[in-house]
Parts: sequence; structure tokens; C-alpha cells
Amino acid sequence: MSGYEVRVEERAGRPAAVIRADVPYDDLATFLSGAFTEVMGAVAEQGASLAGPPFGRYTPTERGFGVTAGFPVDRPMPARGRVVPDKLTSGAVAVTLHTGPYSDVGEAYRAVMQWVSAHGMTVAGEAWETYLDGPEVALPRTEVCLPCTRAAATGA
Repeated sequence: MSGYEVRVEERAGRPAAVIRADVPYDDLATFLSGAFTEVMGAVAEQGASLAGPPFGRYTPTERGFGVTAGFPVDRPMPARGRVVPDKLTSGAVAVTLHTGPYSDVGEAYRAVMQWVSAHGMTVAGEAWETYLDGPEVALPRTEVCLPCTRAAATGA
């Protein structure tokens, strides 16, 4: 599993403020930077507070990704322009830490998926990435989070 250490954490569900868009591969970094800035502005304008580091969810498309990018916030927020309410999943989450280029984060996803399967668990929701460092850091840290549950026992 490429040396990734995976652990399961119980997470409390959190409200979030996000922007969703279909983004071509080559525009991903620019989109994320703008989306995070726009979400921070909308949160501040509504008198709310950020409640954690930025995160992103990615669904592969033909030319890039369907992206959900934003921040957990201290309370549910109404939509404001492109910024819409969302939430981070509660319950068991398999987590690993990727240190290095964002382009290599797929290895961390594979490690988490293999770990979940090997430990008798099933995927219980959409994975997300939490960015612990900005892109200006030489080896940025990215947490890969995958909601999971224990597989139902079969047989007797």
C-alpha cells in the first residue's frame, strides 16, 4: 500500500460552504484557488466562521472533474451566489495522509480503498481531500478521507 498508514476516525458531521463546478484537468489549481477565496468571502459576509481547513471532492468526468470545493463552517449557511450549503459526513471515516505533489494523491486513494476492503469494511459515502498545507509548500500534506462502515456479517 505504498507505505500509507490508514486509521479509522469517528467524525461529527459538519456543515460546509462550497462551490460546485465541472473543471478541466488543466484548470484545477486555478479553480480551487478562486473557489476557496470566494467561499471565505461569502462566509465572512454572512458573519459565520470557518471550522477547519479547505476540502475538495472529485468525480472524474470525460475532460476533468466534477469538483465540490469549500470549507467546513460553524453553522449551516444559505446559498449566496455560487456558494451553496453542503456537509461533511458523520460516522466512521478511513483516513490517510499523503505528503507530496497533488498529482500523486491517487496512491493514497488506492491505499485507503485497499485498507477498507482488507478490514471487512464497505465504502459508505463520497471520499474527500482535506488540504493541510497550501500549494506553496514544497511537500504539501493532503488528508484523504473515505466514509466507511463494517460490512454486514454473512452466514451464521
